[in-house]
Formats: sequence, structure tokens, C-alpha cells
Amino acid sequence: MSLESELRGAATAATTALVAANPVLRDYAYYSALLGLKVLAMGPLTARQRFAKKVFLNPEDAKFFSGSEKLDDPDVERVRRAHRNDLENIPVFMLIGGLYTLTNPDPKLALNLYRGYFAFRLAHTVVYAVYPVPQPARVLCHLGALTICVYMGVKVVKFFF
Repeated sequence: MSLESELRGAATAATTALVAANPVLRDYAYYSALLGLKVLAMGPLTARQRFAKKVFLNPEDAKFFSGSEKLDDPDVERVRRAHRNDLENIPVFMLIGGLYTLTNPDPKLALNLYRGYFAFRLAHTVVYAVYPVPQPARVLCHLGALTICVYMGVKVVKFFF
């Protein structure tokens, strides 16, 4: 067995032991990965909307793909704004949620916070970009996710100071 494979095996064993000792870390990693995949899915969702509406970002793309020069559409912009909103909010959750795992939180509470944040962000995308619903649906989803991040952030600050 090579040194490289031994080190890889030791790293895998250490990671497995860390996750077994801290189920909050496991849950955080799982929901962070789901949120990361959700952000990545927004690109194809935007592209699907662009092709459906035959609206493209650049004139040369519009001519090549649809024969038109339509560059703007409110439905395409709605999906783009939802994507930008994810990019503004999900990294903050990943940072605060990761730090929250270090505060020795109750595992059930942490799991429910992570689940709740994911559910609010997924619902936000649905009511904003997939099937637009009138307010206050979007703001309630945003405030629910924001409340979870603020709660975890306050817990982190209190724990370390």
C-alpha cells in the first residue's frame, strides 16, 4: 500500500469519525450540499426560460438561437433575480451554519434549522421564479430563512464571546 493511499484511508477514517461524533456537522453538510445544488440548478432554469421565451443576453446569441434580437423579458429577469437572491443569501447560511456546528447545538434543533432554511429557500424559488405567487408569499419565505440565519448568528456570537 502506497503512502498516498494510506493517507487517503486515514483521512476518510478521520472524516467518518468526525461525522459520527458530530451529527450536526453531517446534517449541515447535507443541507449545504442541497443548497449548493439548488444554486447550480438556477442556471439551467434561467436557460430554459430564455429558450422558451426566445430571449437571450447578447444580440449574437439571439440571432443564432432564435433569429430575433429580443434581449429582455420580465419572466427571464424574474428567474435571474431569484438566482441572484440565492447568491446573496445561501453563502451567508453556509458560513453561519458552519460556525453554528461549532457551538455544540442540540442536534434536533440544528437539524430543524437546516431543514427549515432549505425549505424556505426552495419555497422562495418556487413562488418567485417557477410559479409566481403574489406577495406576501415571497417575503414570508425570505423572512423565514433570514430569521433562521439571524438566530444561528446570534448563537455563534454568544458562544464565542
